[in-house]
Amino acid sequence: MIKLAEIEAARERIAGTAVRTPLLRLSVEAPAEIYLKCENLQPVNSFKIRGATNAVLLASAPERAKGLVTASAGNMAQGVAWAARELGVPATIAVPEHAPQAKLAAIERLGGRILKLPYDDWWNVIVTSRVDGVEGLFVHPVQDPGVMAGNGTIGLEVLDDLPDPDAVVIPYGGGGLTVGIASAVKALRPDTRIFTAEPATGAALAAAFAAGQPTTVDYQASFVDGAGSRRVLDTMWPLVRPLVDEALSIPVAEVAAAVRLLAERARMIAEGAGALALAAALSGRAGPGKVVCIVSGGNINLSTLAETFSGTPA
Repeated sequence: MIKLAEIEAARERIAGTAVRTPLLRLSVEAPAEIYLKCENLQPVNSFKIRGATNAVLLASAPERAKGLVTASAGNMAQGVAWAARELGVPATIAVPEHAPQAKLAAIERLGGRILKLPYDDWWNVIVTSRVDGVEGLFVHPVQDPGVMAGNGTIGLEVLDDLPDPDAVVIPYGGGGLTVGIASAVKALRPDTRIFTAEPATGAALAAAFAAGQPTTVDYQASFVDGAGSRRVLDTMWPLVRPLVDEALSIPVAEVAAAVRLLAERARMIAEGAGALALAAALSGRAGPGKVVCIVSGGNINLSTLAETFSGTPA
């Protein structure tokens, strides 16, 4: 668990970079009263700017001088590239080969250098926290305490706007968003249930809860590129386990339907990971009452969005 004082300090530290996003009630027939925390409205269109900015600002100037490095499917890359541009230092981003072009183009617009790797090699970067042959401050997209504290500021804002949620549903990729938000929520409102949502094509956390320990799953790439994985990081499991009440596995078709509903009802664009929590809430898996869904990002290829609208997402 991240200490509440660290999350509160992060809120002050990132003020002026990350924006305070709205919490909106979604008008839709559903088993719950659904609220959307719209992190797709951040400057880089995802929550990652919070954790990236906090982690980088916590580092010393000499640590940052050679540049910033991270591994990301796209959104953390943009957060780190944004921070690097503000500091005037280079950014190198290791991405998996299936990373969507919309996210790669955004990295390049921010001045980041892209290093494409096969998925297994990319995942190894996340496990080892290093990119062979690349110098600079490595900002881990998941397990960096500064990143998690920055992510936790979302939880503070949710409770500022809705003091009594029955549940918060968080898309799960590596666990940094979950640990951050859940640490804040559980510290201030312990009775609120925390659900995670993963695509069924890579529901490693759901498998870990079923097995009682991290286990390898048959990961398959899908349009839900910002969530799901082959295995829960061993370093994250002891942090995530006590904070999460239930890990949910969501069929990709339901995620696509949630993307369409957000566009139709809320005029909001969400990437696959950004619609995961809503898909879980709409299905009733997150229970009744006031359910907050974290819309984690909106970086999606227009071609993929069109396919999703037509009912045929990749």
